Formats: sequence, C-alpha cells, structure tokens
Amino acid sequence: MDLVTLEEIRRLKYRYLRCVDLKLWDEFADVFTEDAVAEYDTPVLGKTLRLEGRDAIVDYMRGNLGPDKISTHTAGAPEIDIDGDRATGTWSLDDSIILIEQRLLIRGAAFYHDVYRRGADGRWLVEKTGHKRTYEYMVSLDDMPSLKFTAGMPSSR
Repeated sequence: MDLVTLEEIRRLKYRYLRCVDLKLWDEFADVFTEDAVAEYDTPVLGKTLRLEGRDAIVDYMRGNLGPDKISTHTAGAPEIDIDGDRATGTWSLDDSIILIEQRLLIRGAAFYHDVYRRGADGRWLVEKTGHKRTYEYMVSLDDMPSLKFTAGMPSSR
C-alpha cells in the first residue's frame, strides 16, 4: 500500500472541506479536475444536485455558501483504494449549515463517494465527488431561546 499517496488524497479531501468552510473559493477550485462532476444529495431542495465542471461546482458553492452562511464539514473514516493514477474514496461526513438571514440550522450526515485522478504534474485532484445523506434535519434558531453565538457572527454578540 502506498502510504504517501494515501496521505496526499487525505490532505486533498481535508483541503476541500477547509476551503468550503472558510470560503476560499480560488483554493477550492484547485482541488478539482477541469471536468469534475459533483452530485450532492440535497433533501432540503428535494433532489440530487448535479454540477458538471470545476467552474460550475465552485460557482454553486460560492453562491450558496457565501459570507451570510456559516458551515462546518467534517469527514473521516476514509476507505481509499488506489489503482495507478486513479483512486476511489468513501468518507463519512458530518455537517452543519447555519443560514443567518433565515435563522435556520441544517444538520446532517452522509457518505461521500469520490474518484481521484493523478495529473501529469503528480498532484491528485478530485474528478468526481458526491454524497448520499443518511439523515438531515432543519431547526429554527428561534426555537432555541437560550442560543447565543459567541463567535462567527459578530452582529449577534
């Protein structure tokens, strides 16, 4: 087993998650192949969201997880299989999205299913990503009268 490749792929996925949560969209774009595909199970929208191409993925995330939303995405327990310059990975996901203006919390879990490709420069990139939800729920922040943000939302302090 190529432990260096495993670590490179792990770091790639961690970068993906960090960039989404910190809204580092240029760096986020750098984790994908140009022809990448993303398919996210989105029960809150009532459908699976399919995005084709790196630009479409980044534009969607930029437009839907902008500065008015707080997100945390944690993935772990990876099962990564490597076959030459291609690899697949399954990851458990735990995530929360806080929609400040709508005063909603969306919380859930899923399993990511990824395909990775090593480029001519030796760097691993995401060729395909997506997740299938195991659960998701929404709750109004107004239903939690004692809720007080102490970080992340300066206007609420």
